[in-house]
Amino acid sequence: MSKQCANAEEALAGVLTDGMTIAVGGFGLCGVPYDLIEAVRDSGVTALTIVSNNMGVDGKGLGLLLENRQVVKVIASYVGENKLFAQQYLDKALDVEFSPQGTLAERMRAGGAGIPAFYTRTGVGTPVAEGKPHAEFDGHLHVQERAIVADLALVHAHTADQAGNLTYRASARNFNPLVATCGRMTVAEAEQLSEEFTDPESVVTPGIYVRHVVAARDRGKEIEQRTVRLRMTVEA
Repeated sequence: MSKQCANAEEALAGVLTDGMTIAVGGFGLCGVPYDLIEAVRDSGVTALTIVSNNMGVDGKGLGLLLENRQVVKVIASYVGENKLFAQQYLDKALDVEFSPQGTLAERMRAGGAGIPAFYTRTGVGTPVAEGKPHAEFDGHLHVQERAIVADLALVHAHTADQAGNLTYRASARNFNPLVATCGRMTVAEAEQLSEEFTDPESVVTPGIYVRHVVAARDRGKEIEQRTVRLRMTVEA
């Protein structure tokens, strides 16, 4: 049975509800499921908890949900590229749970693997560890971190086949494979939809994790901060 849907709206029909937790792939503006995010925005659902490395930038990616006041809590490792995100946090309009980047990745991986919690040295002695259980292992203090299991996971892939097997391209892989496993339901958008089944040796996210896939709309690659340098010339 094919898991491909006509568009993002069809893939998310009947899925979105107020107050749900959504894990979203991407790193900055790379590997972000833009079409699926826009479908969430257009649905009008509110009181969302978003789990993602960051919240995009103003007016792009997850920043659209902030502009629409659909988010009440964010679990992330970085806020620096989105002024609205930072302002809503400072205004106490948004609850933010900071998680070190590696810890955030492992919390999602653990959620997908059925591991409820784990211990790490990262964050010990900082506000990140306040109120959390601690234990000593091999002479070092560790803090307990809980796994993340989201109601819905949204990911961006390079290629998806009929069975929902996903592959990613270069740095756009980032958090997407981890996000794909930690959702109770996962929807993926892909730049290419293949009629042929992917070679098992090339599959990164097995289709067993994926409920629906849609073709991502063709759009230019976004760049957060474009920097250039003067080209050096050599005299003959």
